[in-house]
Amino acid sequence: MQHNPAFLALVESILPQIMEMSVDEYQNSSGWKLIDVREDHEWLKGHLPEAHHLGRGIIERDIETRFADKGTPILLYCGGGYRSALAAMNLQLMGYSKVRSLTGGYKAWIERQLPIVQA
Repeated sequence: MQHNPAFLALVESILPQIMEMSVDEYQNSSGWKLIDVREDHEWLKGHLPEAHHLGRGIIERDIETRFADKGTPILLYCGGGYRSALAAMNLQLMGYSKVRSLTGGYKAWIERQLPIVQA
C-alpha cells in the first residue's frame, strides 16, 4: 500500500518513542497478549493465531476493559507496522508500560509463511 507523506512522517516521528518486536523475537518469547489493530474486514480475511481484535478505531476506548492491568505485556500488529506503532504510542500515553509493535506486521508474518487463522 502506498502511504501518504504526512502519515509516514507522523509514524517516523513516533518510532523512536516506542519499542518494536520482530516476528522472530515474538516466536521466541512468551506471555505477550497479541492484539490485531487492523480494520474488521482485514481481521476477517485472516489473523495471527491467539490474537485479540481491537481495531484502531476502538482500541483506546476498550483496552482497559480487555486488559485492565497496565503492566500486561501487549504486542500490537497491523498490516505493515505503521498503525500498530501509532496505537503503541497511545497505549504508552495511557500508562501501559509493556507495549510493543510487531515490526512489519501481518505482512512480515505472511512473508515467513507462518500459520494464520481464517475467520
